[in-house]
Amino acid sequence: MMIPLSGLLGLLLPVTAAFAQTVPAPSEFYFDEDRSTAQPIIAVRGEGDALVDRLARMIERDPRAREPMLQLAGIAMKSDREALGRDLYARAMAGLDRNNRLMRPARWNYGWDLYRAGDASGALAQWAVLAEPGPIRGEWLPTTLAVALWTLERKDEAVKWYAAAVRTYPDRWSSPRDIAALLPTWRDADRATLIEVQRAWAANPPTWP
Repeated sequence: MMIPLSGLLGLLLPVTAAFAQTVPAPSEFYFDEDRSTAQPIIAVRGEGDALVDRLARMIERDPRAREPMLQLAGIAMKSDREALGRDLYARAMAGLDRNNRLMRPARWNYGWDLYRAGDASGALAQWAVLAEPGPIRGEWLPTTLAVALWTLERKDEAVKWYAAAVRTYPDRWSSPRDIAALLPTWRDADRATLIEVQRAWAANPPTWP
């Protein structure tokens, strides 16, 4: 699907954002389902060029329409328009603070779009913000951070985060046999990476704390 540039690039601001890639130490458990974070951002339903055109018109009418902008950013990233996707994400996220309902799903989605575009460092920068100590400890965090850290050759940290997944749900993560079923939306390559982390954890499980 081609994303039209006309009418969009003029709306984009020269926003750059730098997020620390220092990842906090994992907490003991991550029991929160955190559904509001780990889901696609959908401002309007649809598909194909009709959906893209509708989202573009919404942004043209209201340059602060963050939810349509985030949805269109994800479409752009998945349609090999990475530069446009990054610009849209930056524009949409520039005004989000910690209390905005879109902040967490925006970082979750942007992180995955960056990771699948080959930018594990950028993905980790997004997810690390959500890993900061706070009231929400999403159950998705340990495995997601583990795969990003392993990809970046930060293997000791990856194993420590994977250990948090095992502590939380030992019946799920102690063996690699259920990883495909547990992570159906992940690519085969991403699941294979996580299995490498699992094997490293099994070979030498870190102690807590």
